[in-house]
Formats: sequence, structure tokens, C-alpha cells
Amino acid sequence: MTHPTHPTDDLPAEQSEDVARAAGEPVVVGRRVGMFGPSSGGDTSGYGGLQRDILFPGAADRPYGGYFDEVADALERATGPAYTEGVTVVIDRGEMTLHVEREHLLTIVSALRDEPDLRFELCLGVNGVHYPQLTGAELHAVFNFLSITNGGRRVRVEVSCSDEDPHVPSIVPIYPANDWHERETWDMFGIVFDGHPALTRILMPDDWPGHPQRKDYPLGGIPVEYKGATIPAPDTRRSYS
Repeated sequence: MTHPTHPTDDLPAEQSEDVARAAGEPVVVGRRVGMFGPSSGGDTSGYGGLQRDILFPGAADRPYGGYFDEVADALERATGPAYTEGVTVVIDRGEMTLHVEREHLLTIVSALRDEPDLRFELCLGVNGVHYPQLTGAELHAVFNFLSITNGGRRVRVEVSCSDEDPHVPSIVPIYPANDWHERETWDMFGIVFDGHPALTRILMPDDWPGHPQRKDYPLGGIPVEYKGATIPAPDTRRSYS
């Protein structure tokens, strides 16, 4: 029988411990009520009295452990103020995330691709996330990078923007294979990737209103049909509360 491994399992013992110590103090960004945190429509899970803090991992302190210090050093040498002024490093669960100010995004990802000590040749795509409670930073674009040259190293880059100004630079000129991923993130979350060669919908029809994976997108109201059988919209189904 095989067992799942933790990202730090492949690191030497002393480096694995360093990575664990580097994790910053969690930051409380909100409060969840019930099992799933519904804000309308009632809680059907039976856990309506459950209340929990919503925690984000905080900024890490050096040494980060593993190869993360080498990545940070190489980025700082290559980009200077763009790194020192525009990047926050988070180490969580043995993974490295660079929270980058959007005006520095292209500088950082260019260095990730081109610097010999980095050489993250592959961008594995971009995902959108919607945090309605983070005023001024509700929308996040999360890019994942892989270095083949340097033995499968991985790093994540995260950039945020607001609902009122949902613009992030496109990295397609640097990583062309990100084309369709950015289109999907625009389609589902409404993040506008400035400089994209053809930012059009890719999953929904061109005239579709709204962006379906945002937390404020309405549930229900759109009938779904399977060979003549109709499934009721979620907001019209029976409640068990």
C-alpha cells in the first residue's frame, strides 16, 4: 500500500524542519458560521451554531528552508526593488507562495522563466479565487510554475485586484500556453488580463451575464434539463433546516 506524501517529505530532515518553522502566524480574515458559511438561504447542514475563524497563512520569516531561500535570493538579485518592495513570501504546508503586487507581476515571472538559477520553464496555468470579505482585494489570480532544469522545483505566484478594478497583467507574452487558462479565469471570475491577445469567453456563451464561479453569483434560477427531465434550481429545492 502506498501512502500520500507531504511536500516536505522529499527534503532532508533539517530542511524539512526549517520549512515548518518558517510558516508565519495565521491571519484572521473573517468568520464562518455553519458548516459551509452560507450568508443567505438558510443552513441545511445541521451545523448552524458552528462558528470558526477563517485563517490565511501569514508572511514567513527567513530562513524559509529547502530550496525556497535559493529561489528568493535569485529573484531578489534579478529584480531588485520589484522583489523587495512588491513581494510577500508565504510558506505553508511545505509550499512557497509569492504574493506579488500586480505592477511587478511581469518582472517577477520574466525572472522566473529566464534566470539560470531559477528556470521555471512551465506555467501550469492560472486559477481564479473570489474572497468577497477581502475589501480591495476580492479577486485573486494564482499561477503555478514548475522548473524542469532545477529538478522539479515548484513555486506559486498570487496576485490580487479589487472588484472595482479587476485588472491583472496577462503573462501570455511570457508564457504563451497560459492563453486559454486566462480566458477561463476571465470567464468564470471576471478578472481582466490586460494585454491578452483575445480575452473572450471560453466556457460560457459570449452573451452570458456575469461570472459563474464568483461567490456572489446567484444560485438557481436557471433550469437544467436532461433529455426532457428538469432538475429544480437550488433555490427552489426543499430545505431541511
